[in-house]
Amino acid sequence: MQNKLPSHTRYVIVGGGIIGLSIAYHLTQLGHRHVLLLERDQLTSGTTWHAAGLVTQLRANENMAKLAQYSAELFRDLEKLTGQATGFKQSGSITVAATAARLEELKRGASMGRSFGLEVEMIDADEAKRRVPLLDVSDVLGAAWIASDGMTNPIDTARAFAAGARQGGATILERTPATRIIVENGRFTGVETAEGIVRAEKAVICTGMWSRGIGADLNWTIPLHAAEHFYVVTESIADLPHNLPTIRDMDARFYAKADSGKLLVGFFEPDGKPWGMEGIAHDFSFDSLPEDFDHIEPYLSAAIERMPALANVGLQLRFNGPESFTPDNRFLLGPAPEITGLYTATGFNSCGIESSGGAGKVMAEWMSTGEPANDFWEMDVRRAMPFQRNRKYLYDRTVEAVGNLWALHYPHKSAKTARNVRLSPLHDRLAQAGANFGEVAGWERVQWFDAPGSPKSSHGTFGRDDWFRLSGEEHQATRSGVTLFDQTSFAHLLVQGKDSLAFLQRLSTNDLDVPLGRIVYTPWLNERGGMESDVTVARTGEDEFLVVTAAVQRIRDLAWLKMHAKGAGHVSIADVSSGYATLSVMGPRSRELLKRVSPADFSENAFPFATSREIELGYGLALAFRMTFVGELGWELHIPVDQALGIYDALVAAGQDLSVRHAGYVALNSLRLEAGYRDWGSDVGDEDTPLQSGLAFTIAWDKGSDFIGRAALESQRGRAPRRRLVQLAAPMAAPLMFGTEPVWRNGALVGYLRSAGFGHTVDCGIGMGYLNSDTGVSAEWLSKGDFEIEIAGERHAAIATLRPLFDAKRTRVKGEWLKAEDLIHPELRAARSKA
Repeated sequence: MQNKLPSHTRYVIVGGGIIGLSIAYHLTQLGHRHVLLLERDQLTSGTTWHAAGLVTQLRANENMAKLAQYSAELFRDLEKLTGQATGFKQSGSITVAATAARLEELKRGASMGRSFGLEVEMIDADEAKRRVPLLDVSDVLGAAWIASDGMTNPIDTARAFAAGARQGGATILERTPATRIIVENGRFTGVETAEGIVRAEKAVICTGMWSRGIGADLNWTIPLHAAEHFYVVTESIADLPHNLPTIRDMDARFYAKADSGKLLVGFFEPDGKPWGMEGIAHDFSFDSLPEDFDHIEPYLSAAIERMPALANVGLQLRFNGPESFTPDNRFLLGPAPEITGLYTATGFNSCGIESSGGAGKVMAEWMSTGEPANDFWEMDVRRAMPFQRNRKYLYDRTVEAVGNLWALHYPHKSAKTARNVRLSPLHDRLAQAGANFGEVAGWERVQWFDAPGSPKSSHGTFGRDDWFRLSGEEHQATRSGVTLFDQTSFAHLLVQGKDSLAFLQRLSTNDLDVPLGRIVYTPWLNERGGMESDVTVARTGEDEFLVVTAAVQRIRDLAWLKMHAKGAGHVSIADVSSGYATLSVMGPRSRELLKRVSPADFSENAFPFATSREIELGYGLALAFRMTFVGELGWELHIPVDQALGIYDALVAAGQDLSVRHAGYVALNSLRLEAGYRDWGSDVGDEDTPLQSGLAFTIAWDKGSDFIGRAALESQRGRAPRRRLVQLAAPMAAPLMFGTEPVWRNGALVGYLRSAGFGHTVDCGIGMGYLNSDTGVSAEWLSKGDFEIEIAGERHAAIATLRPLFDAKRTRVKGEWLKAEDLIHPELRAARSKA
C-alpha cells in the first residue's frame, strides 16, 4: 500500500532507479527523515532492471574510480545493513590486451589505480589462461586483473537501497509521476503530481533517459541520449565455474560474466544505435527493443574467437534495451546552474550500477551542505554548454559515444562526430595553415599544426610520433621567436554597476581596486577555501570589469556570478563571449611583430605586465592584455569578432620575415607546465586552496574588504600545507607522461600527477601533482626525499620542486632576454648533465 502524498517535505527525488534509491538511502544515513521519492511506474522499471550488474572500479580518474570503489565496499555490507539480499559477489575481473597500445593503456591504468588505493595486477597470457580457462590467449600480450571487482543483481541491489531508505524514514511512492518541477523566482519550490503539489526545499532529477527533456523544459541543459544496448545469454554451460571472473576484451568490444550457469555476453560496438530521438513514452517500463542480430554478429563472432566454447552453445536470450550516454562519456551530477535547490544525477553511460553507491553518497552530501565533498568537476553538469541539449547533436554524438567507452583513450583525443558546432572566425584560415583540430566545450580548437594539406589525426598516440614532433617545434618557436595562438574559446563576462567593485572584491582573493587598465589574476573561493574558479579580471571602467575565463568554465562562472549578485546592489552581469575573438601573440619577438601593425607604444614603461589598452591593429581595434600563459613576453588580443580576420591577416603578413608560426593547445600546455602556470580543472579545483596550490601571491590579505573563503585560508596560513602542488620532472624517463602517474618518495606513495606533458625546453617529461606529508610539504621536505614517477608500471627517478622548472624569476615575461639553458631549474640542469 502506498503512503499518502505529503504536502511538504525537505528533499524530493524524481526517479526510482538505482541512482535515485541510493540517494534516498544516503540522505537517511545522514539523518534526514523528510525524504520523498517519486517513481512514475515501478521501481527499477526504466534501465536498472535490465543492467548487466558489473562492478568495475578502474575508471578514467580518481574521483570516478572512488565512486565505484565505495559502491563495491558498500555492496559487501548492504544485505546486512538492510536485510535485503543483493546477489553481490567479488569474483574479480580480467581485461585482456591483444595489441601493444591496449597493453600500454592497461599498464597506465594500473599505475593510476595504484595512486588511489586500487590494486590492479598486470599478468601474462599464461596466468590469464590459468584464471579463466575459457580464454584463447594465443594472441594475448598481457592482461589486467582486479581481484576486488565483481558483479551484483541490479534489481535486488536497488531493492536493498529502497529497504534501507524506508527504514531510515524515507517515503517511496510508486506510480506517482512528477508532472511538473515548480520553479519560482529562480528557486525550486516543489513538485506537481496528479495527486497534488508537494512543496520542498531541494530536489534531484534521477530520470535517466528522460532527463534531457525534463531539463529542457526548465531551460537547463542535461545532455544525454538513449542508445540501444545489446547482450545475449547462452544456454547452460557444463562445468562453468560459479566464481568465474568478469571477462573484457575491449578491442573485440565484448564483456562476459557468469549468470546462473550460463554466460551473459554484452557489447560496446564502435557504431552505436541511438534510440528515442522523437521522445520516450512515459509508460515505457520493463520494455525491450527489437532484436538486431546483424548489428551484433561481428562482436559475438569476436567473443567466440576469444572463448571458443561459445561456438557449441545455443543462445537462450537475445536482449536489446536502452541506456543513456553523454557526449563526453562522463556522468552528469550536481546543481542546476541558475535554479537554486535543483540537482541532477544521471547520464551514467552504462556504468550506473557500479557507481550507484558512490553517486548516491556524493549527491546526498552535496544536497545536504550545498557543496560537493570532493572535486567532481569532470562529472559536474555545469560543464554542459546550452547547445548540447540539441537533439540532432546528441543523436549524432551518441553513435560514437557507445564505442568511445572502450576505444583506446589516446592523449588529446576528441570525438569525431557532431563537430564544427562552435567555430572561431579564424577557423578557415587556420585549417588552410594545417590545423589539427580537437574539440572542447563544442569549440574547434587547434591541437597542433601539420603541413598544409596533410592527413589529420583526431589524437596523439602514447609515443613520440608526428604530433609530438610538431607540437615540440611550436613550443620551441614560442621560446625563440613569435607564435600565434587562437584562443577564441575564452569566455568573456562583463560585470557593471556602481556596486560592481564591492561585489567582485567579495568574490576575489586578490585586490580588484586597481587603476583603470590594470589586470588582476584571482581565484574565486568557496567557504572551504577551495577554488571555484580562477579568472583574469580587467578593470575597463570606473564601474566596469571584464572577466575572462576558460571555455569549459563559462556556465559555471556565469552561474557563480549571478548567484552572488542577488542582493549585492546595483550589479549587472552579461555574457559577451560571442562578441570577442582572442588571438595571443607570444614569444620574445612578439613586441617586434606588434609594432609593425600598430602605432601603440608596447615598451615596458608604456605597456607594463598586467595592463590592458585599447589599441589600433591593422585597420581595426582590439583590447590588448599584456598577459601570458606560456612564460614569455606576449599579449592577448581580444578583438571584436567582425574585425578578427583583418587583424589576423595583418599580423601574418607582417611576420613573414620574423618566421611567425602558428601554435596549438598541446604546445600551450607544455609551455605553461614548464613555467609553472596552473590550469583550473586539472591542477586546481574546488577542493584545492590557493595556499595548497602555490598561489599565495593571489591573496590580498590586507585589502580593505573581506572575501569568501578567507576564514578557511586563515587556518592554513603561516605553515607548510600537508597537501601541496609540486612541480616534477623525470629527466631520464623515455615514456611520455600524460597525468595520473603515481609519485613515490623514499619508496612510499605520496601523490600523483594532476597534469603532465613533455617540456621541450627542459628536454624531459614534466608535470604537477599534489604531494602529501603529515609534517608538511616544504622545500626542506622535498630536498630530503628521493622521488620517482611511475609510468606504465615502471618507476623513473624524478625531481620535485616548489619552483617552476623554467624561468622561475619570470625574466622572459618581463621582456628580458636570457638564454633558455640558463633559465632551467638548476637541479634539473644538473640531472640532465649527468644523464
